[in-house]
This record gives sequence, structure tokens and C-alpha cells, in this order.
Amino acid sequence: MIYFDKVSKVYPDESVALQDVTFGIEPKEFVSIVGHSGAGKTTLVRLILAEDRPTAGQVFFGSTDIHSLKHSEIPEYRRKIGVVFQDFRLLPNKNVYENIAFSMEAAGRTDEEIESDVPHVLELVDLGKKIWNFPHELSGGEKQRVAIARAIVNQPDIVIADEPTGNLDPVNTYEIVQILKKINDLGTTVILTTHNKGVIDSLGRRVIAMEDGKVVRDDRQGRYSI
Repeated sequence: MIYFDKVSKVYPDESVALQDVTFGIEPKEFVSIVGHSGAGKTTLVRLILAEDRPTAGQVFFGSTDIHSLKHSEIPEYRRKIGVVFQDFRLLPNKNVYENIAFSMEAAGRTDEEIESDVPHVLELVDLGKKIWNFPHELSGGEKQRVAIARAIVNQPDIVIADEPTGNLDPVNTYEIVQILKKINDLGTTVILTTHNKGVIDSLGRRVIAMEDGKVVRDDRQGRYSI
């Protein structure tokens, strides 16, 4: 589904973010990408989202070279990917229902689809009772669950969770990881970037370790070890 073919990224200040990176992620996989700050994790995510271009090499989504897409084609491509951020990025003046509905409206979904799918996806993340609450009325863990619901409501092929537990306590971290596992079990590919050793060790799923822009380890049932 995702394939990096000898990808390098050098920024204008000559800092090297990626060096000759090659790996593939299959449909329905759960893959964790780990590494210290500056290892290259964020650059990988930006390349998958077509927010940046490689200096050398190619990044594929299926048979499509992501960076050969026309500018007008990128929004349609990005609808295949749901993204969960560390800082939630909820709209503060909209309630939970409206935050998720906004994502569906942007994807061109009908009012009937929105009315049907928003409550369903909130039940999936165990947040059905908070549907009319505003972000300031939610805990950090609840905000992240809303963010996950928003990321999956349009049924993307891939969910990228970029340090999703970075601002959460251990209990909420555990709950978020269980939800991501549930999403993966339902058939969605999950790519998780994290510094959290406990999360990685508890998953027992594939781990790609980055260091200085290179893949230094790729274990099918890995633990956090850099």
C-alpha cells in the first residue's frame, strides 16, 4: 500500500532528514515508527501526506507515485488518509458532533450520511455520551478520541497517528492504543509514530526504528529498542 523506494530528503539549509530509505507497508498492517527527535519520523509522515517532496527516490500509494500527482489531485488523495495529531486540533467553537461533521462536509458527504455516521463513529471510540460537548468540556483522552473519530469517519484506507499519546497520562494512553488496535482489527492500516516505549512493547506489532534519517531496524513483532 505504501512503499518508500530509496527516498532521501535534504532541506534547503542542507540538513539531511532522510537517507536512502526503503520499506513497504501492506494493507491492514499496524506499523509503529520509532526514533528520537530528529530521526526522520515527521518527514516520513509529511511525504506520505504529500506535504513535502523527496529530494531523491519515490513514495508510492499503491501503484501511484504520490509526488507525481497534480496539485488538483492531492485533496482527493488525502481523503484516503485519516490523521491523528498529538495536539488534537479540534475546532474550539464547535461541539463534538460538529467537529466530526465538519470533516465529512469537507469530503462532500450528504446530511443523511453525517447524521447516520457521526453517532456510529462516536460509539466506536466510546464517546457517544459526549456528542454535544465542546472541546473545553473534555479531558485530554476524550479530545484525542474525538480526533480519532474524525480521522476514521470518512473510512480512510490508512490512519496515521502522529504521537497521539504524547500529551496523555498512562490510563488514557492505554485507551487510545486499544482504540487504534480496534480500528486496525476492522481492516484499516494504522501507522503510529511514538516515543513511548511502553506503547510499543505492549503492541507486539511491527516496528520500524529510525536514526539520523535511516531505517536501522525493521522487526515484524518488535519492541522499542534504539
